[in-house]
Amino acid sequence: MGDLEIRPATADDVPAIVGMFADDPLGAQRESPDDLTPYLAALEQLIADPNQRLVVAVREDRVVGTLQLTIIPGLSRRGATRSIIEGVRVHTDERGSGLGTQLIEWAIDESRHSGCQLVQLTSDNTRTDAHRFYERLGFTASHTGFKLAL
Repeated sequence: MGDLEIRPATADDVPAIVGMFADDPLGAQRESPDDLTPYLAALEQLIADPNQRLVVAVREDRVVGTLQLTIIPGLSRRGATRSIIEGVRVHTDERGSGLGTQLIEWAIDESRHSGCQLVQLTSDNTRTDAHRFYERLGFTASHTGFKLAL
């Protein structure tokens, strides 16, 4: 496989990102690649926020992966800064290639560089393969997450 570049996402990348979001059973229920308007508006907000990093992995001029990294200053843990990894997706053609590991390692390195003392993420209960993947990378399932749809 060719060289991999991890770079900030642009508006031109949004169709590929949304396509990856929609390309699984959970995403197919909640994503809408037919109308990119809300995604483009969200991208503008992300770009304007210095604590957000939405990146894409590009190989041979093709978007093959993505994730969002959020840096959160806090008071707990003696004023620790933490990061949250969200929206990790790898294109179907690239699964099993090591790309997911490269993306997560990028996020961990970026978190360290940003002064974070903790990296956290959530994964849907049904994504057991993803859980094994994150555990292989050193993450522990230490908490129970809760959500409230608004």
